[in-house]
Amino acid sequence: MRVTPIAHTLVDWEAVRGVLGGTAFADQAGEEFDVTDADHLAELAGRACYKAWGRKRPATATTAGYLDNILDQGHYSVLEHSSVTFYVEGVSRALLVELERHRFLSFSVESQRYVDQEVSHPVPTLPPLFDALPERTLWEALEGHYQRSLDLYRAAVAETARHGYSVKESREAARSFLPNSTPVDLIVTGNLRAWRDVLAKRYHSAADAEIRGFAAIVLGHLRELAPFSVQDFPTTPIAEAAHA
Repeated sequence: MRVTPIAHTLVDWEAVRGVLGGTAFADQAGEEFDVTDADHLAELAGRACYKAWGRKRPATATTAGYLDNILDQGHYSVLEHSSVTFYVEGVSRALLVELERHRFLSFSVESQRYVDQEVSHPVPTLPPLFDALPERTLWEALEGHYQRSLDLYRAAVAETARHGYSVKESREAARSFLPNSTPVDLIVTGNLRAWRDVLAKRYHSAADAEIRGFAAIVLGHLRELAPFSVQDFPTTPIAEAAHA
């Protein structure tokens, strides 16, 4: 599994100073290079609701303190203005099905109708549990099963093509032989509120092991791109939060 952030929101500080010049927020925030644009934008959005540009209260005078208060009150709407896009490689189709349940994420997914799965994904995605076992018996059994599935996939493509069907038609039928462990690559975008929803449900001890690992990687990236917007998440998976 590889999860790479390839795009994220940046603030046009010249434009911000153009509309908010002379305020404490505009004068200070643009110089706070230890705070990311994503976190600054969430603070800006929250302050815009009340025209509270002065940063007068000690508890909320910093971006970290301001967003800590936002998270404590559950006013997550201000986090919707910043987004992060990830290029995800080598996750299973099973993970994709679970991730797509998060309705506010946007997906562009590799097509099994157009992409030759034997060439694109010659080995399966292995469940973390199999990787954790001291013996490789189940690991090797899954690899063997996957190779047999690819053999059937290849034979089905060849047989349907022999009867005059197009490559697309052949692959869309032949993919029925492919198991849940077939890898898939995708691009997925979400605003920070949407990613927090993913983390609340998937960075969780009750979540599927693969998607829990995915969530941990996402959280690691968000701690760099928007650390104060996810500052309330623990360093280990959640034990008692709601899971769906």
